[in-house]
Amino acid sequence: MNTLTPEQILSHWDSGLPWPYGCELDVPAAYERALTVRQLRIARGERPVGYKVGFTNRNIWPRYQVFAPIWGSVWSTTVTFCEGEGTVSLAGTCEPRLEPEAVFGMAATPPANASLEDLFRCIAWVAAGFEIVQSHMPGWVFTAGDTVADCGLHARLLVGAKVPPAQVGRDAHEFDQRLADARVSLKRGDEVVETGSGANVLDGPLRALHHFLQALRDCPGATDLQPGDVVTTGTWTDAWPVAAGQQWTAAFDAPLSPLRVTFA
Repeated sequence: MNTLTPEQILSHWDSGLPWPYGCELDVPAAYERALTVRQLRIARGERPVGYKVGFTNRNIWPRYQVFAPIWGSVWSTTVTFCEGEGTVSLAGTCEPRLEPEAVFGMAATPPANASLEDLFRCIAWVAAGFEIVQSHMPGWVFTAGDTVADCGLHARLLVGAKVPPAQVGRDAHEFDQRLADARVSLKRGDEVVETGSGANVLDGPLRALHHFLQALRDCPGATDLQPGDVVTTGTWTDAWPVAAGQQWTAAFDAPLSPLRVTFA
């Protein structure tokens, strides 16, 4: 069986070159491989600052032939914060695509068996975000195990203006509903390419976060959510190919603010 070692996966992440073949791992084994890559990145000085959650949008499952959410690490070297407009380099990425998402900042580690209300109390802020995802499997043709081993497909993350939870809702129910009801219009230049809603991600970003927390805690060797972590909760639209020189805008409904990115 041909399979990629953790060192090979990291080398391809650094170079932006495609994999020669898939990892041929089932999902549990792929998480073991991804956690080993995580340790290699920590050993060379990178600092994990949270997580990305992918494939929470059920509408795109048939397109990519992945039928359950996945997750991966976000790094100090991959995340950028802005107040509504930022520039992101695509250097070293492999077939990058763009996803408009809701991003959470954590104020505290949620308790065991956390309810939605418990989770709401542990959130420091919510913001609009653009995750730039990538696939080292050519043409975005992969297995679920490939996507997990491939660092959860994470490449970059741009986080916009932060909104305190109290400005979104008085409790978890109102917070959850407002984010689920919010819509986004995604533009490339002046052209609207797709619209979507928060409800597309497992019925709402707070619910996507809740699902992820359970999955994270069920994964042997994974590090629990920490105060200060960011978590991006999945795309409200399809993932769209991007290139240097393009400008993209996501016009989110309140409570999230519009977000614009220019690619270098």
